[in-house]
Amino acid sequence: MSQSPLPSESSRREPVSREHVLALFDRPFFDLLFEAQQVHRAHFDANEVQVSTLLSIKTGACPEDCKYCPQSARYSTGLETERLMEMEKVIERAKEAKANGSSRFCMGAAWRNPKERDMPYLEKMVQEVKSLGLETCMTLGMLNDQQATRLADAGLDYYNHNLDTSPEFYGDIITTRTYADRLNTLENVRNSGMKVCAGGIVGLGESMDDRAGLLQALANLPRQPESVPINMLVKVKGTPMENQADLDDFDFIRTIAVARILMPQSHVRLSAGREKMNDQMQAMCFMAGANSIFYGCKLLTTPNPDENSDMQLFKRLGIRPSGLNQDSGISQKPDEMTEIELHEQLAAQAEPAWYYEA
Repeated sequence: MSQSPLPSESSRREPVSREHVLALFDRPFFDLLFEAQQVHRAHFDANEVQVSTLLSIKTGACPEDCKYCPQSARYSTGLETERLMEMEKVIERAKEAKANGSSRFCMGAAWRNPKERDMPYLEKMVQEVKSLGLETCMTLGMLNDQQATRLADAGLDYYNHNLDTSPEFYGDIITTRTYADRLNTLENVRNSGMKVCAGGIVGLGESMDDRAGLLQALANLPRQPESVPINMLVKVKGTPMENQADLDDFDFIRTIAVARILMPQSHVRLSAGREKMNDQMQAMCFMAGANSIFYGCKLLTTPNPDENSDMQLFKRLGIRPSGLNQDSGISQKPDEMTEIELHEQLAAQAEPAWYYEA
């Protein structure tokens, strides 16, 4: 019987202690960033950023009670519930994402877990998007081992399932699924052969110890995630988190740096909350070791910087989307054209979409 590479990797890596993570957070800011940048350069091209696009393929009416989430059916946020999107519309958005410079297309559904009746449709969706030459990722809630295997067999490259916060603080944020449930889904994903995308949210009112606990849990997975999204809380009116105090910018940048040091071979992604970050803060996050972003004017149900703003920032910093060359066809557009296109995109979001009855 062949031995899996995962236990051997785990056995070579010493478990990360909470004390070690807290000591990193406690380091002088510039010392921490300097170490994080050294680690980053040892494993990645420091001037490349992996670019992903995230599309909500099924929005709202989620039965979970995550206190930060406007998609929960338990909160009145004014979010319009939508059924599972039609294949043709998904493929159209995937083609747009590729044309705008994304190398990975992520599809998210507001479910506790996918139902059996949805699986053939989801498998077909993976195959169609993958045929465009894009990496594929999905986030559909909890997966059992059979569902994970079926998605892997369909060609799904990544599965996203965040831990959200530390094990100790988790129950203050979510009660409808346990931390063990999340870890079990990550185990099923890993055993299926798919790559893991797992991170969390900061700014939920957690302590520094909880922030350290999240990164400790991620770093101590049997195999560290290939992608680690670090989200800043987006406060949405109608959720229990709408009046949460703002997170200090330096605390967020520290979280990026500590994640990079603890998980040197993972892509650390700037995710939700990026529309609130000015260019200088984003540049500091890249300096701290972030090398992945979500791209486009909307991230599931919350705003995100538009593509042209990102490309302008990349140009100013001398960085480039990974996997693209000078002949990629991605170019800057005049600001007035970008504004028109952004309004058209927002108008399109307000129009009835095409949906598959799930």
